[in-house]
Amino acid sequence: MSAPASQSVSLPGGFAPNTTLVRGEGSPVVFLHGPFGQEWSDFLNDVAARHTVFAPAHPGAVEPNDLHQLDNLWDLMLYYDDVLAALGLDQVDLIGHSFGGMVAAELAASFPQRVGKLVLIDALGLWRDDAPVSDHVMVAPETQVELLYHDPNTPEVAARLRLPEDPDEKVDALVHSVSAVASTSHFIWPIPERGLAKRLRRVKAKTLIVWGKQDRLVPVVYADEFASRIADARVQLIDNAGHVPYVEQQTQVSQLVNDFLATG
Repeated sequence: MSAPASQSVSLPGGFAPNTTLVRGEGSPVVFLHGPFGQEWSDFLNDVAARHTVFAPAHPGAVEPNDLHQLDNLWDLMLYYDDVLAALGLDQVDLIGHSFGGMVAAELAASFPQRVGKLVLIDALGLWRDDAPVSDHVMVAPETQVELLYHDPNTPEVAARLRLPEDPDEKVDALVHSVSAVASTSHFIWPIPERGLAKRLRRVKAKTLIVWGKQDRLVPVVYADEFASRIADARVQLIDNAGHVPYVEQQTQVSQLVNDFLATG
């Protein structure tokens, strides 16, 4: 399948243009990526079979100077509000994974009228002392893989982890990942909790919470924590999946998400 189109989205405020990936036809869906960088997965191809999917880059991953203007989460919310406006999206369905799930939930709480439906996949943003979220930043690469995946040896995960053979492309891929982690950590490290729990009451969107049952990064108890704070939310646990269930159990997650987005 061909690669998604790349759209350079001009933004106010002196920010670098946001390079947003786009594919599909139909009602708009925005995907906000996790801490390891912008991506286009087979899961997004599945969603794009029914919708126009926009996958913006997180600020700072490409142009680090953008972070100088983003001191806190409210600055980040305004940034993404500007991205949605520049894309011409008054109201949109949001899918957020991990760090992107936290951002999606914050957007839905900050701008309730902007979000039609909300999908949170193994989202960061809450904290329980009895079930702490693991640190994905200051750990060895092999530990990072163990935190993210239930079974790193499956073909799907192996393909995701495989680096390009071309030396220059390999370096670019590694720099991309490190830059992405640095840019997202600007808002969540060392503890990924910034008061989201007290704001989730403002979410009006019908919400689907998808969680890998074997998530070692953000324990599965957080699925119910999110659901208990969002008025119209339901939880779907995915067995044999860790922090990235749309990779390890793509068919199941794609069906769940597409069915949810299609409901009235």
